Amino acid sequence: MGEQPIFTTRAHVFQIDPTTKKNWVPASKQAVTVSYFYDVIRNSYRIISVDGAKVIINSTITPNMTFTKTSQKFGQWADSRANTVFGLGFSSELQLTKFAEKFQEVKEAARLARDKSQEKIETSSNHSQGSGCETPSSAQASSVNGTDDEKASHAGPVETHLKSENNKLKIALTQSAANVKKWEIELQTLRESNARLTTALQESATSVEQWKRQFSICRDENDRLRHKIDELEEQCSEINREKEKNIQLKRRIEDLESELREKDSELKDLRKQSEIIPQLMSECEYVSEKLEAAEKDNQNLEDKVRSLKMDIEESKYRQRHLKVELKNFLEVLDGKIDDLHDFRRGLSKLGTDN
Repeated sequence: MGEQPIFTTRAHVFQIDPTTKKNWVPASKQAVTVSYFYDVIRNSYRIISVDGAKVIINSTITPNMTFTKTSQKFGQWADSRANTVFGLGFSSELQLTKFAEKFQEVKEAARLARDKSQEKIETSSNHSQGSGCETPSSAQASSVNGTDDEKASHAGPVETHLKSENNKLKIALTQSAANVKKWEIELQTLRESNARLTTALQESATSVEQWKRQFSICRDENDRLRHKIDELEEQCSEINREKEKNIQLKRRIEDLESELREKDSELKDLRKQSEIIPQLMSECEYVSEKLEAAEKDNQNLEDKVRSLKMDIEESKYRQRHLKVELKNFLEVLDGKIDDLHDFRRGLSKLGTDN
């Protein structure tokens, strides 16, 4: 096949929903092998993943692609040729980082290969880029045996040049490895994975019609599931609305409970006051009796005051009468005193004469 694995990892594979372009659709039930492959003949790179006998990723790396980390363990890239977006979920952040670094390295290598090819063989480069625009089903067959046009276009000097460039790239990739022993073990693993991948691709190439029928069945099932999902989303929306109502009801209940506690407190205060009411009524009766007695005493005092006022008036009248009598008496007394003075003077005069 002319393809060699250069990096392998394991991840959960997802594809973007072609209808909504928002939701992720699982392409594998569990973590599967995801590998970078380098095609010596075509001088191109691909990401390939197989789940059993089903090819779930067949993406040719181009210089304008970008791998984006959307979380600590999830990354994605868009493949315009396959008209989809692939997503990978890793078990650790380290695996995601290694995959992203390898994606950037492969992307740069693809850019260099494209630039060199454009400088020398523009038409061959255009044909090579066009050959990557395969549908997932046709890519399964062409990745095994290639097409007649590709074989013809890589004959002669072009093939020699591409092999020379590929050999240089292999040397650069080999020199960039930091641990030779680790790469040897990984290379052996990749070879075994490549063998399994080759077998799976050959099997898939012989059963294209069966895959088409299964694809049609899956598409119908997908439509049915999509309708079911729409129904479930609507039910979820209703559930969310009910949850909002329940939250509001809970808040209302809490408010009512708070009001009830306040009312209970007020009721307790009223009960305490009601216990004091008989005592207050008894005191009121006692005060009323005292008030009646005081009113009676007041009435008696008023009667006494009126009697005293009458006595005072009578006393004043008597005093006025006595003053008149006293004045008359004083006038009479003054007359008598004058008479006595006259009498005394007469006596004195008589004594003097004698």
